[in-house]
Amino acid sequence: MATSFQQRFFPDSEELEWEDWHWQLRNAFRSKEQLKRVITLSCEEERAFSMSARPFPVAITPYYMSVMDLADPDDALRKTVVPSSREHVRGPGEFWDPLGESDHMPVPRIVHTYPSKVLFLVTDFCATYCRYCTRARVVGSGELKTVEDEWTSGLDYISGDSRIRDVLLSGGDPLTLSDGRLDWILSRLKSIPHVEIVRLGTKLPAVLPQRITPELVSVLDQHSPIWMSVHFTHPRELTNAVEQACDRLARAGIPVVSQTVLLQGVNDRTEILQALFEGLVRLRVRPYYLHQCDPIIGSAHFRTPVARGQDIIRNLHGRTTGFAIPMYMLDAPGGGGKVPIGPEFIEGREGDELLLRNYEGRQYRYHDAV
Repeated sequence: MATSFQQRFFPDSEELEWEDWHWQLRNAFRSKEQLKRVITLSCEEERAFSMSARPFPVAITPYYMSVMDLADPDDALRKTVVPSSREHVRGPGEFWDPLGESDHMPVPRIVHTYPSKVLFLVTDFCATYCRYCTRARVVGSGELKTVEDEWTSGLDYISGDSRIRDVLLSGGDPLTLSDGRLDWILSRLKSIPHVEIVRLGTKLPAVLPQRITPELVSVLDQHSPIWMSVHFTHPRELTNAVEQACDRLARAGIPVVSQTVLLQGVNDRTEILQALFEGLVRLRVRPYYLHQCDPIIGSAHFRTPVARGQDIIRNLHGRTTGFAIPMYMLDAPGGGGKVPIGPEFIEGREGDELLLRNYEGRQYRYHDAV
């Protein structure tokens, strides 16, 4: 599929160029004119470019474009990365900073919501911009420059608070940084005695698997323990290239977990998410969180009722491997943190007995003296 796409739209390119993540970034589709080379924009997509400017860019790597069904305007992957006029509509309860991150930033780039862990925003650049991004207010804005001097205050803050044991590098996407800059940040984090683990929050293995090079894996391996949290959305993302990238990480002993956002019209059916989660397990990626879509401005068309997510998780129990079922989570607006909202299987109590409802809908009793 990728080969035919390359031959059709980049006929002068070589296979080595296609496999070069820098080439992929340089040739990303970033404008209406570039998109129209490849797809026929729908009326909603056309209007998205003609409406009042929104400070949220467009970027789709050639690789990820090759995974999409170019002829289908209702393609699941296309919905997540091609702008729609609906993202210009502000719905009830939507905010530019729905998680209140700016209220939990003691210094620039650091979000400190939980006592023992921090979010370190190392860049605002992404290879591909998800249209439901919770950080759309800053992503791609140029506010968070990828310069070492800009990271110093964040590293100093982490070094000065001995409660912090867990640092999540995010942004933007930290894997868009060069190997050298990643090594620079990871070396300094590793020198802080109370930092026990570092996590990388990234979408690149899904949209730019060419980034997972032997050189990158070698850098990460030098700074173990490193965990990678990858954003996967749909089973069609699990291509041969993604399988190779995940295999390279697994063989290097880098644990990989997946976070998926529940999206209406994209993946909000049990069979779709079951295929995604089981596919990830086959790639040695642990499904970790299923997120309720955050109420960022313009995301109403993506958000499902919470009950739908609960039904999906309930349906998955008994149908698939236990560790293929992620936790269903909602980030409490205003900085309240993640709240589990999975289905409730305990229906009540009668005396010393709990009333349980299993995945088949049958009721059972469990003696539980209080």
